Amino acid sequence: FGLAERRTDVGTEVRAGLSTFMVMSYIIILNAVILTTGARIAGQDVVFPAVVTSTCLVAGLLTLAMGLGANLPFAIAPGLGINAAVAFQLMVGLGYTFAEAMGVILLEGIIITVLVLLGVRQRILHAIPLSLKMAIGAGIGLFLFAIGAYEAGLYVVPLGATQGGTVPPATAGALGSFAQPPVIYAVLGLVLTALLLRYQVKGAILIGILITTAIGMVVHLALGTQLSIIPGKLELSGPIVSAPDFRYLGIGIGGLSFLTKGGGALLLAGLLATLSLMLSDFFDTAGTFTALGTEAGLTDEHGNLRRHEDRAYLVDSVGALAGGLAGSSSATTYIESGAGIAEGGRTGLTAVVTAIPFFLAMWLANVFAIVPPEATAGALMVVGLLMLAAVGSEIPWKDFSLGLPAVFTVMLMPLTWSITNGIAAGVILYTLLHARKAGPILWVLSVAFALYLVFGTK
Repeated sequence: FGLAERRTDVGTEVRAGLSTFMVMSYIIILNAVILTTGARIAGQDVVFPAVVTSTCLVAGLLTLAMGLGANLPFAIAPGLGINAAVAFQLMVGLGYTFAEAMGVILLEGIIITVLVLLGVRQRILHAIPLSLKMAIGAGIGLFLFAIGAYEAGLYVVPLGATQGGTVPPATAGALGSFAQPPVIYAVLGLVLTALLLRYQVKGAILIGILITTAIGMVVHLALGTQLSIIPGKLELSGPIVSAPDFRYLGIGIGGLSFLTKGGGALLLAGLLATLSLMLSDFFDTAGTFTALGTEAGLTDEHGNLRRHEDRAYLVDSVGALAGGLAGSSSATTYIESGAGIAEGGRTGLTAVVTAIPFFLAMWLANVFAIVPPEATAGALMVVGLLMLAAVGSEIPWKDFSLGLPAVFTVMLMPLTWSITNGIAAGVILYTLLHARKAGPILWVLSVAFALYLVFGTK
């Protein structure tokens, strides 16, 4: 691992790896919550413990690959934002089954891996303006905040009335009732998580989820299940330690049947969703690598990783492919890896240490299934805010030729419950406002997105 060269030691790397796991392990719960919630709204049955198993398996394998293959202290797990698109755009909006949604992720992963191998990644990244890249990240953050508010009962959206991922303006949403105990319970979790973050407690998001769940369990046991005061599960559905449920391994292969589902409009919508997810993966990864590499002192003057950058991008791209195959949604490099870097992690040994607890967590799926959606709602809103804050100030809002495409990108994602709609509007507007300097890639994307908006939504 070259510990001496990067001025670190085994003890530091172990501590860094465990710190990274602590601050990102919330994804074990949140990924399963988001995917099963979308499935429930879409009238499907997706097994929570099986999603937990897939999440842990993919996170463990890909983080291990990043450590051993690229020798970088970066951790990988199913990405927030992408999983929201799977749940609410593909399953709820387009009516895809869970398997078909994973087929979309698998196809996206295959495409992005081939593009990385062919060296096309840089051309696509350079074609998209920085303001739009920032807006995509901010929009996904706001989308996650909206999902968290919905899970908390703060924001009541008639999702059953949605069409093509959009909500009719006349029924766009309403404030939830604070007379309902579940809403108060969710707000308690939000405030608790925010306070932990304010005082910079390591693992604040995970700790917030665990404490909120514990409070719910106490109330649940004290008042009895018949009162239904606290929603969700809050009870073990099986033994504490149980064999991992691998039922979703390979699900994405059969899910490629989405390519033959429905008419041309639905196929176009699915392909455009695949393109949008691919672009989101590209931009998120590029920004994450630059930020983490700079923090660790591993980048050059252009913000590029000095060593093994191609390997790192390849491992990250395989994360999307693996996520589709395993039924966990697309995996990507986590900005939370910065926690381990802040602890002194500088090599792939940090990532190897981070991977080990993910593998162990596969045997604790029933424990994670105790957590109700309201206990994770606050974490979703906080993570969304962090994503929004990280890039929102970097967008040149006062320059209307840049600010207008950015605001459409940001706002249409939560307003229409569709990441694709936001990216489509932003790319089209930017291309029209910068027609002379927009290159062929932007024009091709704009035409494709225009066809999607005309024929791919209802």
